[in-house]
Amino acid sequence: MGCQAVLLAAALAALLAPGAAAPVPRQGARSKLLLVSFDGFRWNYDQDVDTPHLDAMARDGVKARYMTPPFVTLTSPCHFTLVTGKHIENHGVVHNMFYNTTSKLKLPYYTTLGIQSWWDSGSVPIWVTAQRQGLRTGSFFYPGGNITYQGEAVTLSRKEGILHNYKDEQEWRANVDTVMRWFTEDGLDLVTLYFGEPDSTGHKFGPESQERKDMVMQVDRTVGYLRQSLESHGLAHSLNLIVTSDHGMTTVNKKASDLVELHTFPNFTFKDIEFELLDYGPNGMLLPKEGLLETVYAALKDAHPKLHVYKKEDFPKSFHYANHSRITPLLMYSDLGYVIHGRLNVQFNNGEHGFDNREMDMKTIFRAVGPNFKKGLEVEPFESIHVYELMCQLLGIVPEANDGDLSTLLPVLRSGSALQASGRPPLVMGMLVAGTLLAKIR
Repeated sequence: MGCQAVLLAAALAALLAPGAAAPVPRQGARSKLLLVSFDGFRWNYDQDVDTPHLDAMARDGVKARYMTPPFVTLTSPCHFTLVTGKHIENHGVVHNMFYNTTSKLKLPYYTTLGIQSWWDSGSVPIWVTAQRQGLRTGSFFYPGGNITYQGEAVTLSRKEGILHNYKDEQEWRANVDTVMRWFTEDGLDLVTLYFGEPDSTGHKFGPESQERKDMVMQVDRTVGYLRQSLESHGLAHSLNLIVTSDHGMTTVNKKASDLVELHTFPNFTFKDIEFELLDYGPNGMLLPKEGLLETVYAALKDAHPKLHVYKKEDFPKSFHYANHSRITPLLMYSDLGYVIHGRLNVQFNNGEHGFDNREMDMKTIFRAVGPNFKKGLEVEPFESIHVYELMCQLLGIVPEANDGDLSTLLPVLRSGSALQASGRPPLVMGMLVAGTLLAKIR
């Protein structure tokens, strides 16, 4: 047996050894992790409002100039990327709405939050991964957090109701209090906490409105209350806190002379369509009737200068979106500020998201503070797919296969910490070594 083959055999033996998949032992007590998402918090919302508590987080920890969400920039897909580290086409939660092109069933966002098959379609989120490695986890209103994955539920979870009032600041504080008890009394190691603002206010009043600015100040007060609660519960020095969001927000051109209205296009008819998912912001999907794909595509591809229509196989690969069985043969998105109207004009929001994730208005925030984060560090922009690997590193767990890269965010951790010094768990290192050696032997 050659030298390389011997090394390969040794690496594979390490992979199969008892306990090879166990996390790297860490010095001292394990740090807990709280991931907080404020829905629809655009990257620059702190620039026209006084946000002393978010500013303090940046001074005490890490701030990204901005974070790029995945396409399509919708709530459920973007939140699931954060907890799986996967592009949307790889985790399968491709929309806020459940839909079935055969039965024609379409379900709203709140109902979809409880549809098992929509979420549990092969990807295992961080809650389950952590529990399988001995940790206890919780999800408070976080999209996908109340679902059973491969037969395993999150240790503790709360799901928002369909009539939930997103704006109640007193309830926000009560929710923080509950999460503190989960950490201190129930012994949870990881919790994901979700707030539906400033998204709801941004939709209703627009991202440049005073109402949105007032809501950002409420978010900031809540961040202050959260950090104060960590101190009073003795968690500030044993818990890492990440505050982020799913996407940004932009102003809708509601009175533009060139609205994107499919029902006005001269060469297009809904009689040629078997299934449609339209009127949900700036993106849409169509299933043409059998034999009519080319006809529908020809009618739409140059129908409006603000509308971009693609066959599934031709959709830009850089979006990492279309390569999934749930995506229809035709899909489309519109330019910033324009929503897609289908059979009727039924979209009246003043603010919207779902646009191209390269647009600055779709970018969002990232703040982190805690015992394992550097202090006063501002980092260059990065994609949200990398947050999952960072969280697994913070928890000392072996990640599932994902599209992120730990090296992207590893520099935000304190040098010399047990986390950073430990590097990759043995299983991951063994796989990397084995893969490299195998490639050389071939």
